[in-house]
Amino acid sequence: MTIYNFGSINLDHLYQLDHFVRPGETMASNSYQCLLGGKGANQSVALAKAGANVKHVGAIHHSDQAIIKQLESLGVDTGLIAQIDVPTGHAIIQLNQEAENSIILYQGANHALTEEQIDNVLSNASEGDWVLLQNETNLIEYTMRKAQEYGVKVAFNPAPMDAELTKNVLDLVDLLIVNEVEAMDLIGTSDIDSTIEAFPKAYPELAVLMTLGKAGVCYFNGNEKLSVKAFSVKAVDTTAAGDTFIGFCLASLMNGDDITRSITRACAASAICVTRLGAASSIPTQDEVTAFLAKQS
Repeated sequence: MTIYNFGSINLDHLYQLDHFVRPGETMASNSYQCLLGGKGANQSVALAKAGANVKHVGAIHHSDQAIIKQLESLGVDTGLIAQIDVPTGHAIIQLNQEAENSIILYQGANHALTEEQIDNVLSNASEGDWVLLQNETNLIEYTMRKAQEYGVKVAFNPAPMDAELTKNVLDLVDLLIVNEVEAMDLIGTSDIDSTIEAFPKAYPELAVLMTLGKAGVCYFNGNEKLSVKAFSVKAVDTTAAGDTFIGFCLASLMNGDDITRSITRACAASAICVTRLGAASSIPTQDEVTAFLAKQS
């Protein structure tokens, strides 16, 4: 069973600051790092570290071979990444002392996927495989329709949120993964309690994983509804927390675990992630997650 992750690949320029830069202000950063990132790459790394067979589908500039080597060293299959004459996507990230981040994103090669590339990938997919998408690449709806045509299930993390695009493709999605802000944008509510109540009524046939930050995770699928509490840790950087959760949860589900165990392992992985700096570099291994859960119990 394979997960084809049609996802972004970025170079993250991370600056640690006392506070976010204000209009007209020039500020010296406390530190700087250039790290592998992008929601797609982060989720592929999380899937690989969680033991899933993940093939990343995306694009980078042909000169950025270090990205390919790093992804491969982390267990990601890079054979479907196009190497083209378009700059690799990148992000400029401000990280303040409260572990909050502010991000400027340049799409670059992430928006250079072609219909031919998508067709070639999915024509080799098998029943039982999954397609995973975020909202940082192009041809989202086309990819979903092709996945449906080939009998491949679709998991969608619509971040950054585009409510109109997301509503238009929900009939093509098997599992939707959103945080509380994205869920409120999608439903048109202003608080989390009304969102949790309204979402299953609005989309009764859709399986939804809703992450709630420190409050944990809510899941609903038809009449099934459950919640799992988050683990309490001291956060230093929340950049890849959601991506880590998604990778570990999907990997656990594909391993045959039930939804409660899958969410719990994913929450543990996310908790470890936020105690470390960086994106892909902060994602834990399976053994680390198992050890963390053992300590909690």
